[in-house]
Amino acid sequence: MSDEGLGSEIEKVVAASEIEDDEEEVCNEMMVIVTTKRTSNMSDAQEVPRETWAKKVEFLLAVIGFAVDLGNVWRFPYICYQNGGGAFLIPYSLMFLFGGLPLFYMELALGQFHRCGCLTLWKHICPALKGVGYAICLLDIYMGMYYNTVIGWAVYYLFASMRSELPWTSCYNSWNTPNCAPISNYTWDNMTSPAKEFFERSVLERHKSDGLDQLGPIKWSLALCVFTVFLLVYFSLWKGVRSAGKAVWITALAPYVVLVILLVRGISLPGSAEGIRYYLTPEWHKLKNSKVWIDAASQIFFSLGPGFGTLLALSSYNKFSNNCYRDAILTSSINCLTSFLAGFVIFSVLGYMAHIQNKSVAEVGLEGPGLVFIVYPEAIAMMTGSVFWAIIFFLMLITLGLDSTFGGLEAMVTALCDEYPRLLRAHREIFVAVLLIGVYICALPTTTYGGYYLVNLLNVFGPGLAILFIVFVEAAGVCWIYGVDKFSADIECMLGYKPGIFWKICWAYISPIFLLSIFAFSILGYKDMIAGEYTYPDWSINLGWVLTASSISCIPAYIIYLLCITPGPFLHRVRTIMKPSPEYSITATTNIITTTTTTKTMISSSKSSEGLRARAATINYGATCV
Repeated sequence: MSDEGLGSEIEKVVAASEIEDDEEEVCNEMMVIVTTKRTSNMSDAQEVPRETWAKKVEFLLAVIGFAVDLGNVWRFPYICYQNGGGAFLIPYSLMFLFGGLPLFYMELALGQFHRCGCLTLWKHICPALKGVGYAICLLDIYMGMYYNTVIGWAVYYLFASMRSELPWTSCYNSWNTPNCAPISNYTWDNMTSPAKEFFERSVLERHKSDGLDQLGPIKWSLALCVFTVFLLVYFSLWKGVRSAGKAVWITALAPYVVLVILLVRGISLPGSAEGIRYYLTPEWHKLKNSKVWIDAASQIFFSLGPGFGTLLALSSYNKFSNNCYRDAILTSSINCLTSFLAGFVIFSVLGYMAHIQNKSVAEVGLEGPGLVFIVYPEAIAMMTGSVFWAIIFFLMLITLGLDSTFGGLEAMVTALCDEYPRLLRAHREIFVAVLLIGVYICALPTTTYGGYYLVNLLNVFGPGLAILFIVFVEAAGVCWIYGVDKFSADIECMLGYKPGIFWKICWAYISPIFLLSIFAFSILGYKDMIAGEYTYPDWSINLGWVLTASSISCIPAYIIYLLCITPGPFLHRVRTIMKPSPEYSITATTNIITTTTTTKTMISSSKSSEGLRARAATINYGATCV
């Protein structure tokens, strides 16, 4: 049966349903049609069933866990107070509404409709852009190389906290220098705190490295901590969403329990009110500065995390009729509120630190790893019951990080398993093990004495810049090549109604401009990398740009490859690679039909029947990956 034939058969069934109004019979008849079509396109040996989430709440927790990561704790509070305090919430909210949320919704809808990862997806939309999927997989490898190392630092701290006295409370340890002094005894500017020396000289041992020119040997205790992280990731991903769904009950919920506990403890400390005031006091004049708006856009984008393939992968295991519109609003809003809550947790403690040291909050505060591995541990060390607070704080960091690394690596696993189902999906446990071993070996240089410098380099040049351009191409491919109208019709197939004009305008115009603007300002605003007193050598910066180009170049490279292997005149080849592949023309109507409840509802309403007919008429534009 041809694709056009399948479409006409479905139209006949829909028309019959309007006359006979026999919903169950229509469902059964349509199921037979599609089953016949599917078995004619692939053998039984090729058919590997696609699993789904055991419970809807597990999907929601997985998405929230991925979006809420370490950046919510160590970056948002700093960006907020640096860019006007409470006034920053205005550009932040606007960028969320017009830029971040539409992209978040778009990826959830794409994954749920096409039921496949970031590689196979493009065969259904625009085969020429399949390089976007390969670029995303490469970025996920880069992220796995350094992000798991940062989680490994937290694991190291967790083990170090399990003793009667925290090791960063005194200056009488083997790693301390003569310049070490307790915080309360600071008298000279060149003095360092026990917490800073513990992080730099005990955890990282940076003093034994000359930088990237001489990384030094692997620090095996740290490498073991990173291996522990990879082991936890493996046992969360090896069975697919069934195992990941169980893990997120702990990794997604535990951070909120700890955040609330730390908030209650933080606001009870002397000086906490001053810290919170510093966090929230609006400085309206800063809204005139374009940097504030760019920072808001960047923070929203990197916080929600579109473009890493994770949202596509996680939503591809949903039921076809799932309300992804509601899920997008719920999970993205929770992510933003979590960032805001984390600000209270961090600044209440920074206020306490400022009170103890008789300094301003600005002099105490740091962003990035220094905030959670130096400043906050310093504050914990001065609290009653410091061991308990240290343990739960670093457990929170570990669970925050694990959720995000689950998502990034699951995106790559899903993409490759969907692309090679017989080879990989049927042997998922072995494939995940081989993949994680490979990424771990690549990550070992980040556990050397100079690994900290490599982590920074990968963070900036790995996904940091490239992801912005890659998501721009993704949005352009979906909204400009595939078309907003077709995409809206796909959503109507799932939800029973089309997205409103607001979403269409955002997808077609605002979101692509949003992404291109962040990318342009990130390139133009680039500054030489400095880590403390260490300036990165020129060759390392050049290597960083090569890393950025390596992922972006996947896009034009795959276009050239397709043009070379596609027969016919040049213009014919261009048109061919821009259209969905005929071999993947099994329409998404299959999904509607196999979702019995949704099918009955859609056929019973004339409006939904028209939507189903429209999809049947354009049958060559949709596909499923089952």
